[in-house]
Amino acid sequence: MTVNIILLGPPGAGKGTQARRLVEERGLVQLSTGDMLREARSSGTEMGKVVAEVMDKGQLVTDEIVVGLIREKLEGSDAPGFIFDGFPRTLKQADALGELLEGLKQNVDVVIEMQVDDTALVERISGRYTCGNCGEVYHDKTKPSAEEGVCDACGSTDLRRRADDNEESLKTRLLEYYKKTSPLIGYYYAKEKLHPVNGLASVDEVAAQMKTALDKL
Repeated sequence: MTVNIILLGPPGAGKGTQARRLVEERGLVQLSTGDMLREARSSGTEMGKVVAEVMDKGQLVTDEIVVGLIREKLEGSDAPGFIFDGFPRTLKQADALGELLEGLKQNVDVVIEMQVDDTALVERISGRYTCGNCGEVYHDKTKPSAEEGVCDACGSTDLRRRADDNEESLKTRLLEYYKKTSPLIGYYYAKEKLHPVNGLASVDEVAAQMKTALDKL
């Protein structure tokens, strides 16, 4: 049985960290919109050429293109399940994803909502940095690397901070999330798919809460 998971939550809630754990522990495939677009752009396929043309013109990639990329991933995989990271972001996209999965005789099985407090989230984000090589996430206060400037996981010295990981930028990103994406919480609650977890708990505690939801499937 294929298990499809959507991770919902504002920027910095920890979706990427938990997605990587699910990939490692359950063999699921993480479908990140950004990664798919970059991969398609360099693939040379017909869809890739469309993506490249749109991006080269500085235009926004349409929902139809993103859904087409997701379809390619789903149809060409024998993975036990998928994690949708960064899609859907709007109600229109949620409807499109539902129609796609229905056509493939699949479903959205569970939607994990990572609940956070905005004030605590600002503090978390403003101190965050990641390894550019392996993606390991660190924090100035709660999880600094053991050796300054060196990744604990892979030894890389490519530790970096996102330019928009600051209070002013985060507030703008949060506003965008609450305007466009938060309506999905009610959408999936009505479909009895929603499972909230405490996104400000430790990484292990959040993973345990998610495991409880998945074990019920």
